[in-house]
Amino acid sequence: MDASAPKPPDKNVVNALAKGFRVLEAFTADATELTLAETARRAGIDNATAFRLLNTLVMLGYVEKIDGTRRFRLTLKCLGLGFNAIARSDLRALARPVLRALVGEVNEAASIGVLDGADVVYVERIQAGLTRLGVDVRIGSRVPVYATAIGQAILSGLPRETQRQVLAARRLDPLTPNTLTTEAALLDRLDLVRARGYALSDQETVLGLRVLAAPVVDLDLVPIAGLSVAAPGSRGSIADFEAAARAPVLAAAAALSRALQASGGYAPQTLHA
Repeated sequence: MDASAPKPPDKNVVNALAKGFRVLEAFTADATELTLAETARRAGIDNATAFRLLNTLVMLGYVEKIDGTRRFRLTLKCLGLGFNAIARSDLRALARPVLRALVGEVNEAASIGVLDGADVVYVERIQAGLTRLGVDVRIGSRVPVYATAIGQAILSGLPRETQRQVLAARRLDPLTPNTLTTEAALLDRLDLVRARGYALSDQETVLGLRVLAAPVVDLDLVPIAGLSVAAPGSRGSIADFEAAARAPVLAAAAALSRALQASGGYAPQTLHA
């Protein structure tokens, strides 16, 4: 649970359910299999409580015990919850052909991301390369909003107070030596992004990776997502990348915005600063 979020009265909270979700959240991409003790420690609960919660989650089918070991892991049933949330809109279906058209000799990946609290969550991605740079972004991957071109593209169209709230929701730690890590620098960047209509990242999230992103907006021109392309930094200068990617990305973001506005099928997420 978000430590900065207001704590409602205990009578309105099912603490056991909250602990159950902490158990699920203990499993990550870097810790896909955990023992009971490891799960308890990562979830901040005692072993006895972890034992009961894990058994309950196994019974419900969200966790499984690995045969012949004392370790547990999440099941594919958990994916269903995430995909049900993503699939509430037409965003992914409309985005796929747009993203495919952007991936080629210059750009090795194209993505759609949405804002969730202080993170960008990737909801669709087409990738043809970048593995040599150690880039492994998948649907559901989360990246700090301040360090990403998609995040900056989305934030640029939001009110200043909302920008400040989102930026204040987490520590501005550097992901690379190029990452902007002060509120003042990031607010200046957001003003620039808003003025030119796109965000440009030169190795700010991953060394060797350049990204250009533009906002996808609703009828009121409020950003509901961001669309990006990525290419290795070794392929020409940042100016060359910007010149090649700018027009296609802006056109694709505008086309996707019009499609979503016409479909009326997208319900933007609530921001949790």
